[in-house]
Formats: sequence, C-alpha cells, structure tokens
Amino acid sequence: MLVAQAATSAPPRTTPFARAVAALSEPAGYFDTDNLISNESSYLHPVPTLRRLGVRGGAYIGVGPDQNFAYIAAIRPRIAYVVDIRRDNLLHHLLLRALMIQAPTRIEFLAHLLGRAAPESPGEWRGRGVGEITEAMAGRRPDARAIAARRAGLLATLRSFGVPLSEADIATIDRFHGEFIREGLALRFTTHGREPQWYYPTYRELLEERDLAGRQRGFLSDETDYTFLRAMQRDGRIVPVVGDLSGPHALRAIAAAVRKSGLRVSAFYTSNVEFYLNGPGQFARYAANVASLPSDDRTVIIRSYFPGRWGRHPRTVQGYHTTQLIQRVRDFREGVANNEFPTYWDLVTRRNTL
Repeated sequence: MLVAQAATSAPPRTTPFARAVAALSEPAGYFDTDNLISNESSYLHPVPTLRRLGVRGGAYIGVGPDQNFAYIAAIRPRIAYVVDIRRDNLLHHLLLRALMIQAPTRIEFLAHLLGRAAPESPGEWRGRGVGEITEAMAGRRPDARAIAARRAGLLATLRSFGVPLSEADIATIDRFHGEFIREGLALRFTTHGREPQWYYPTYRELLEERDLAGRQRGFLSDETDYTFLRAMQRDGRIVPVVGDLSGPHALRAIAAAVRKSGLRVSAFYTSNVEFYLNGPGQFARYAANVASLPSDDRTVIIRSYFPGRWGRHPRTVQGYHTTQLIQRVRDFREGVANNEFPTYWDLVTRRNTL
C-alpha cells in the first residue's frame, strides 16, 4: 500500500504548485459524498454552446472531480483551479495528476487508474475512439503485478508535487485509487449512508457521453485533448484548492491570482453548489465572491440542476435527469443587483441559456 511506503519517503520539497495550493486554500469543511466521479450525465451538454459563445482561454474555475477536464479541454485555459470544500477532493486531484503525468496516452491513463495492465503497444491506440478504449479496459481484470509495479512511482510523483501529505492523506489517496480498481468502469457516484440513485451514471457512461451535437466530448475522447490536459498537469496549471465558494478567502485569492497574471476568468463551473449556498447571507457572500472575479462579456457560469423541490427544469433534455445551464457572469451580477434571484429556482430559470 502507498501508506506503508510513505513512512520511509523523504519530506516533500517546496514547489510553486504547492505554494499556490497553500496560499489559495481555506480550512476544509464536510460534505456527505465521495465525489470520485460525477453524477451529472448531462455534463457535456454545454460544450457546443461554450464554443458558440467564444468561451476560450483565460482562467477556468470549477468544482468536483474529473468532469472539469472536459470543460478545460474545450476551453483551453492558461490555468485552471478546482475548488471544493472537502480536502478529499484535493487529494483525489493529486492522484489524477500523478496518474496523468505517468501516462503518455489515454489508454495508459485509464489502465493506471483502474489498475489494469496496459496494452503492449499503447501508441497504437492514439487514434481509437473512446468506446474502443473503454471496451478494452472492460475486458481486463485488476492486475496485481501491474499495480505493485506502479506503486513506488506513483508515490514518488505525488511527493514531487510538494504538497505536504500525512499518512492519513496517503491512506485516503490509496483508498480512492482502490475504489477505481475494485469497481472499474462500473464505479458510480456515492453518498455516505445512502444507496446510489438510479440516475447516477457509471464511469464508463460518463466517459462515453455526448454533447448536444451528438459528439463524444469526455476528456478521454480525443488524444489531442488528453495531451493538452497532461501538459497542464505536468506544468502544475490545474491547481486543486480547498475552499467554500461563499467563504472569505479561496475565490477572492483566486481572483487576485488571475488578475495578477493579466488573465480573466473564462468559465466558472459551479455544478449544483449554489443550491447549498442559497441561505440568508451565504448567497450574498457567494455573489460578492463572484463579483470579485476578473471577467469580460464572454465569461460564463456553468451550473447543474437536479430535480427536487421545484421538479423538472423546462430545459431538461429528454432521457436525462440533470440539466446543464450557462449564464453570463454579467447577467448574474445584474440579476443579483436587481434582486432577480430570491430563490434557487429563480437562479436556474432566469437569465440562463444553453
């Protein structure tokens, strides 16, 4: 196990990546999910609209696990920040970064993530469709020899990032990796103390999903996209941050860093976090944090709506449980100023487009 090897590892060296993580992060909070994968089957629906609106470059901000990679691949930002109230999300992204750095190709990444043996000639898979890659991995069982052979290199790569990791952190990373290895492509989003919901997609379904134009746009759908993401990871330009979107520090510190770099935020993916920020005072603090982000007329918020108290969203695509929405930040700011969003339902039905 990684934790057993960690005890004999040298302490991490300080790196710009680690300094950014520390400088931007807040104290961790709690949420009752593991968030190893998304539960939004509609997560790729915004991609054609992002392209049509010219959402490109700049800085990207998002929440959650690897669904962010699909947006990053589509937008091609200079830098990306992934914010989550749970430290576990930071640890998960460190694992994903380490695996991506170690894997030159998509099929090698998926093999490493799932603990399967990679094909003998992975370069021959560069032009294959994502369905062919997932099918190849679905036909393989966890390979104990391959897992053991990669373990030391994985820990060394994690340590090279410079983020201080306790034995408990290493154990958590090991547990997360173990979930992917044990469940494989059948892995689903899980919550603590509740059974998975019927609408939660499997990891395979997420990887093979399509946008509203019918194109597969997951981050493993195209070798060029994967190569771009891997370069960002190697350069430390996908920065996981512990923070509350309505908190006093993380978003404002990211805003300052983006402004200092001379960039503007291109997209801010919030998933359905705003639903949990809709209480008195909390939403106002969140809105003020959004207002602090350097933006222009093309800057957008990407959000997800889950049916609940208000029922089905009028923009829900047939066959999908969740709904993806896009709103220009300028419209969000004007709506907040005009008190157009007194409820969450107002937020997800006014001034949104897709």
